[in-house]
Amino acid sequence: MERKSIEVVAAVIREGNRILATQRGYGDFKDFWEFPGGKMEPGETREAALKREIEEELKTEITIERLLATVDHDYPDFHITLHCFLCRVQEGHLTLTEHEAAKWLDAGALDSVNWLPADRSVIELLKDQI
Repeated sequence: MERKSIEVVAAVIREGNRILATQRGYGDFKDFWEFPGGKMEPGETREAALKREIEEELKTEITIERLLATVDHDYPDFHITLHCFLCRVQEGHLTLTEHEAAKWLDAGALDSVNWLPADRSVIELLKDQI
């Protein structure tokens, strides 16, 4: 049986030298940490999907600065293509609607939470950039 493949977008939201991490509150990966974002809708651009997802999940408007990385990762039940964009808050106060918790992490604290496997490779990239 062929493994399901999903394509998602994620916001690496930066404020100064800190990055926002969010903790999942549901599903198989409950309590793992991730960059906020989600699945693209049919016909949606990556950027439009990301802005919509962040508005839904965090009640926040973001400015997308650039594509940081695209990660392909095989989980036991599916394959994920994760497009991570470097972003900043344009307007809003980061109100959690789907996540259990959120933290601002500096470079030294990036390893202090249990990241989802697909997000971990992005963490290594970030250590050199924040």
